[in-house]
Formats: sequence, structure tokens, C-alpha cells
Amino acid sequence: MKCHRCEQQAAVEVRHARAAYCPGCFVQRCREQVSRAISEHRMIRPGERVLVAVSGGKDSLAVWDLLLDLGYQADGVYLGLGIGGYSDRSGACARAFAERRGARLLEVDLADEAGFTIPQAAATRRIPCSACGLSKRHLLNEVALEHGFDVLVTGHNLDDEAAVLFGNTVTWNLPYLARQRPALPESPGFARRVKPLIRLTERETAAYCVIRRIDYIVEECPLAAGNRHLVYKELLNSLEERSPGAKAAFLNGFSERLMPLLDDLAAREREAVGTCSRCGSPTTAHVCAFCRLRDQATRPPRRRRTTRRGTRPVRTGGGEVDPRVSLRP
Repeated sequence: MKCHRCEQQAAVEVRHARAAYCPGCFVQRCREQVSRAISEHRMIRPGERVLVAVSGGKDSLAVWDLLLDLGYQADGVYLGLGIGGYSDRSGACARAFAERRGARLLEVDLADEAGFTIPQAAATRRIPCSACGLSKRHLLNEVALEHGFDVLVTGHNLDDEAAVLFGNTVTWNLPYLARQRPALPESPGFARRVKPLIRLTERETAAYCVIRRIDYIVEECPLAAGNRHLVYKELLNSLEERSPGAKAAFLNGFSERLMPLLDDLAAREREAVGTCSRCGSPTTAHVCAFCRLRDQATRPPRRRRTTRRGTRPVRTGGGEVDPRVSLRP
């Protein structure tokens, strides 16, 4: 198979583009796709300070590498989530990349900043990925504002965005659909949030890291099992296998045809945002979701009296169960 551009031996096939590329031309294609996404959606303006949310995975490290090569002033931020060895290994990948590129990496520890870890938040019976996403959005935005960055970059790729769009369409969640954009504008309390990888697939970012010899954490997060987002990805991958380009057509069709029709709803959503009475962050409620999550995750466990045979709830006169009291049978 020959390279689509230079006729040399191809190394990477891009089925949805009906093309294949040698390593050099493939890297150049990735740069062009990111540059095109930034230009089309006005993600980053000349001279702006850019902060890249770095997880240690292929997508975040690839987008950081691409932005640096495109000449952007891009620093990274790593959020330690406290997920045991997985967090240790992902943090090591982020630090190794920053050292290799001579780039600045900020580090924030969730336990130090908020008093809990993602496993502790998961113990509150909240979906682990939901608690993780909520914590990331809150703290990463906070870091961007505190350090004076103009833009917060995330590593969401085409596959990620197509899966989120599929899930929001299945439930016809219009507010979520209105907010799903390649670039969310800055507003009071929010840094601009952009996704330069929307034109590249997960397979392409992995190939990019291999060619560029970027070490990234390969394993999936141990708390991600059962995440519906992964199910949506599998369904779309099955469709893509039978019809290459289906995911890109789905996502691009939404951006070009439906997204403009949701502009008014997106504007109303932004106008309804107030501030949290606890932390001052933007929210539509009296207390933001992150503060409520922190209350749940840091609440001391209820102590229960036990007997030799264990704890027995006792019914009060009104028929209610008082879990604080246990009696020996």
C-alpha cells in the first residue's frame, strides 16, 4: 500500500478518509487536521495562553505535542485522582512527556484540594465516571482561571464526541446537545474550553503517539467498567466497521445542521448560570454539584453498634427503622 501523498510505503491506513500514509505524511496530516479544527471553530487566538488537561493517555499527550509543534504557548495540567497504581502510572507518563518536551506541567491533587479521591466518591454510590468528570471539570476550570490561562484544551477525539452525541441523541437531552460544541466560549466563571482533536479518531491518536514515540498509559481506568459511554463506542465502532466514515458523517452532520438550531437554547443555558453559595463557581443551583459531591465523599461513615451476631435494625413505634440501635436477639 502506497502513501496517499508521497507514494512511499504506507504505515497507517485511515479508512474513513479512504487513504493511507507513511509515518512522516501521517504526522503532517494530524497537524493539519488539528490546525483546521482550531481555525474553523476559532478555538485559539494568536498570543493566547493555552492550558492542556493531561491525563497521561494518548489523546491528551498527542494534542499537547501537536499544539507545541504548531507553535502555541501551551502548558499542561495533571489532576491526580487517587486511583491507586493507575494514577501513579498516568502521572509518570505526563511528567516524562513534559520533561522530554521541556514543557511546563502543573499538578493538582484531588485529595489535597477537595479532601477526597475518586474511589471515595464512588463509594457514595455515585457512578465513578460521573464523579470523575464532575471533579475534572470543576478543578481544571479553576486552575485555568487562577493561573490566567485563556483557553482550556481537552483531548476529546472524534470517537469520544460521536459516542457522547449518540448517547445524548438516544435520550434527546436537548440541553446537553446544545452544550456539545467543539469550542465553548468563555463566560463569567468559565475559561474557554476547546477540543482540537475532533477531526482525529482514537486509532489515529494512538498511531500518532507510536510514530512520535510518546509513552502513554495503555490500560483503561479500573473504575470505567460498565460505563455507558464505552457501550456507545462499541456500537459506533461496529457501524464504522461496516460503513467507514459513518462516525465522522454523524458528528459533522450534527455540527453543520443541528448545532445552529440549538444556539438560542445554548444562550439561555448560559444566561441561567449563577454562582455557588459555597465556592463561588458557576452553577444553576444554590450549591454547585461539585460541592454536593464533596459533602457526600467526605462525610464520616455512620457508626453502628454491633452484637456478636451483627447489627439488627430496630423498629420504632411508628414502624420506622432506626439503624443506630442494635439489640441482641
